Amino acid sequence: MAHENIFGIIPPLVTPFRADGSIDEAAHRAEVRWMVEVARVHGLAVCGSTGEGHTLSTEETRRIVGWTVEEVGGRIPVIAGIIADSTAATIERGRAVADLGVAALQVTPVHYVFRPDDEAMVRHFGAVADGTGVPVILYNVIPWSYLLPPLLVRILREAPGVIGVKQSASDMKALADLLLLSEEAGIRERVRILSAVDALLYPSFALGADGAVAAILSAAPEACVALWEAAGRGDVSLDLHKKLLRLWNAIDAPNLPANVRTAMRAQGRDGGVPRPPMPVSSALQAERIGVAMEGLGRTIPR
Repeated sequence: MAHENIFGIIPPLVTPFRADGSIDEAAHRAEVRWMVEVARVHGLAVCGSTGEGHTLSTEETRRIVGWTVEEVGGRIPVIAGIIADSTAATIERGRAVADLGVAALQVTPVHYVFRPDDEAMVRHFGAVADGTGVPVILYNVIPWSYLLPPLLVRILREAPGVIGVKQSASDMKALADLLLLSEEAGIRERVRILSAVDALLYPSFALGADGAVAAILSAAPEACVALWEAAGRGDVSLDLHKKLLRLWNAIDAPNLPANVRTAMRAQGRDGGVPRPPMPVSSALQAERIGVAMEGLGRTIPR
């Protein structure tokens, strides 16, 4: 099976911005090491939604990806997020990291208000894969540029360089249909179907998702690894599912990356601050996150 090393728990890292908007390299490298050596995750994703990739320049993206690949040292795959609004811009950013040793690019559909039609979507993702020379995982997250399962399967079938889909938008029906339709199309064994349905990771794994790239994995990676391992054994882990669901209910908000950082602080991990204009967690959010983290055996330092 192609790309079989992309599986399991793949946290999308926050970008550790300082108060002045610069990026804290030491904090990022420390987080990568902790994820690999302590949490023992199966892969890492950077510069995506949780990493506020929409705020990053191409040069910043290249630096973050480079630091990550260096610290990982080949132990697990690294996926680089690309959030751009044209085929040319997406290819330009993908080429900027293509020589760094990433396993794949995680690429959103264009996110401005004008949605390309289905034919243009097929051409776009095929051109990105061809133009960068790096495998592409389609990140299906943009509400007004949302791709339904039949179109996703068509892209996977017609654009060989597109090797997977990260299914988001809290849509379990779409995830289930995507798994079924890719099987019926005869491509299931050569593609990666990853869940970003944070509230329902356990059902995602039970349905046969190859893993997850979702914000909650960065908030509570050790618990998510335990959930993945339980699912692999066929264990019913409803208690752990409920604890993670409570955490998701506490962090799910428009300032989700800020709330992930608040959960990280409960574990002594430095995620910096969000990049303006995103606000930090409110007092109420921090309180709710603290309660949820206590349920997972962690407390937020006061």
